[in-house]
Parts: sequence; structure tokens; C-alpha cells
Amino acid sequence: MKPDYKNWMPKGMVCGFLGGTIAALAVTLMIGCAGFISPGILKTVLTVLFSVLTVLLLGVTVWCRVLYRAFDYNGKRQMSKQIIDGTAAYITSLDGGKILDVGCGSGALSIAVAKRNPKAEVIGIDRWGKEYASFSRSLCEKNAKAEGVSNVSFRQGDAIHLDFADETFDAVTSNYVYHNIPGDRQAYLLETLRTLKKGGTFALHDIFSKAKYGDMQSFVKKLEDMGYRKVELIDTTNGKFMEKSEAGWMGLSGSAVLTGIK
Repeated sequence: MKPDYKNWMPKGMVCGFLGGTIAALAVTLMIGCAGFISPGILKTVLTVLFSVLTVLLLGVTVWCRVLYRAFDYNGKRQMSKQIIDGTAAYITSLDGGKILDVGCGSGALSIAVAKRNPKAEVIGIDRWGKEYASFSRSLCEKNAKAEGVSNVSFRQGDAIHLDFADETFDAVTSNYVYHNIPGDRQAYLLETLRTLKKGGTFALHDIFSKAKYGDMQSFVKKLEDMGYRKVELIDTTNGKFMEKSEAGWMGLSGSAVLTGIK
């Protein structure tokens, strides 16, 4: 049995935009060719409007499809795997410790961290459902079984309000989670770090652009003022996980991993 980590670009979204493109094209042809709308300004405006809509939807469909292929675990680029393995590499040597993965999705990062730390207990939490309905707790558990990993478990959770006491974990990690949640994303980072033990490590990978997070350099300084050590915001679009050109057209500009010790 092979693990199925799904795709960060939901297949349903690709199919949805494709369906929209076909529908818009059909309407364009109907307006242009059918005789139920008399020639004139209205017909011209509608034809132009739906033609433009068709082109826009086609562009989005192609973009989604290219992303799908780039993220495919079984494809040639395998960007998702590169990011997961690269982020997991920051969490090592935690014999007997407890590790939290926030927003575990299909379990990929939780399992990768568990494989690197076989003596640690790894917990992955996610709200699942909604736009990522193909991800679930049962899928995570199936993937862990397929990978032969037994030191990981999964549960329902909310990244905004984690159901764990302060200083519960020896390490915390996440990948592309907080930018999906509207609101004060720096506060969400602090909520995750709240559960980290003194001396614990963290590796949080996300799109840390100013538009999404505000001034992250000030946030790094804030953590240092709070007593955190070796805090770094490491750019992952400089060839580490992806090239800047890839990050640009994929909408991943600003991707970086926030690391440090509490």
C-alpha cells in the first residue's frame, strides 16, 4: 500500500475551473451564433463579455493545472515533497519528546517528522473539511500505516485556539497553514509557540509576505525580546525549496521558514 498525500491544488478546483471555461465558451458561441438575440449593441457586448470571461477562466484553469503537476508527489517536480522533507529536516533528535504539527492536512509533514524522530511522539492537528475536503483524519492514519510509522497520531484541532496547555511540546512545526486563515497571523504564530516548552525548537513554513503578515522582521525582534534564541526567517524561494521565478508565478512569493529556540 502506498501513501496518498493528495495535492495542495485540489483536483476539484481544477475541474471546477475547467467546467466554468467550457460553460462560458458555450454561452459565447450561443450568443454569437444563435438567433434569439438580434444583432446590435446588446449582442456585441454580451459576446465580448463572455469571450473575455472564457479567456480568463482558461488562464486560471491552465495555472491550476500547472500547479497541480508541480505539487504532485508522483510527478516530476515534486515540490510538495521537497518542501515537506526540507521543513521536517529542522526538527531532529527529540528522543522521547512530543512534537506538534499544526494544520497537518494529509499527514505528510507529521509523518516525515515522525520518521526522522522515531522515539518522539508526534501529534498532527487539523480542522479538515471545507475547501480541502479530500483531507481527513482517516487519510492521515492510512498514510501513516502505509509509511510504517507508529509514533504519530492525528486529531481535530483549531490553529487559532489550540487545545493544549502552555509548554506542552518539545517542538512545533507547520507548513503553509496560517496564511489561509484571515485575521492577525502573527497572533496565530504566537498561539502555536505558546505550546512550546522552554528550550524547544520550532520550524514554521509559510508565505510570510508583508501583505499577509505585516513586518516579520519586527516579529523576529519581538520573539528575541521575549527570550527566544537563534530566531531566523529563512527564505525558501532562493533555491532552497523553490526558485524565485517559480514562487512568483505560483503565488508563493514570500515563502520562508521561521525557526528558532524558545
